[in-house]
Amino acid sequence: MTGPLLSPGAADALLFDLGRVVLDIDFSQVVACWAGHAGCEPAHLAGRFSWRDEFYQRHERGEISDTEFFAALRCLLEIEISDAQFLEGWNRIFAGEMPGIAPLLKRAAQRLPLYAFSNTNGAHAEHFSQSYAGVLGHFREIFLSSSIGLRKPDAAAYDHVVNAIGVPAQRIVFFDDLAENIQGARARGLKAVHVKSSADVGAALEALGI
Repeated sequence: MTGPLLSPGAADALLFDLGRVVLDIDFSQVVACWAGHAGCEPAHLAGRFSWRDEFYQRHERGEISDTEFFAALRCLLEIEISDAQFLEGWNRIFAGEMPGIAPLLKRAAQRLPLYAFSNTNGAHAEHFSQSYAGVLGHFREIFLSSSIGLRKPDAAAYDHVVNAIGVPAQRIVFFDDLAENIQGARARGLKAVHVKSSADVGAALEALGI
C-alpha cells in the first residue's frame, strides 16, 4: 500500500525484503525433495514443519549451525536423511526472481541507494548470493538476520539497519510481504509498503517520483 505517505522526494533510501519481494519462494519444492529422499509423502513433512519453531528462528539469528538445525529437523519431521540431502532440499526454496522486479530495482538504483534486509540463514545466504548475484547487485548492502543476530519484526532489528544505513527512519521506505514485518517497521518510524506483487513496488516508485 502506498497511501499518502509516499510522495516525490519523500525518501533518501529504499530497503527491500528478499523473499517474495525480490526472490520468489516455493516451500513445496523443499518438502518434495526431502520427502523423495525419506520415502514419505510431502504433506507429512509440510504438516510438521513450523516457521515459528525455536530452532528455525535461532538458525536465522545465526545462533546455531546448519548441522544443529538439520539435527533438529530430523527430530521434528521424523525422517532420517543426511545433512547433504537436507541442504539440497533447503536450497530448493528459491524459485527465481519475482516477476518484473529486476527492471524496477535497476530503475530505482539510478535515483536512490537500495538496501536489503532479510530474515535468513547462512546456508540460504550462501546459495542466493551466488545464484542471484545479478539482481542482488543492485543493493549497496544486504543485511541478514544470521549476520546481525536480529530478526524482523523485532524493534532492535530495524534500529540496527537504520543506524547502519545512516538515514533517518522516516526517510527510508521499506518493502516487505509480511504484515507483521510492515507493522514492526512502521512502529520504528519507517515508511512501509506491503508487497503482494511487483506491481506494488512499481506503484510505490511511481508515488515517489522514481
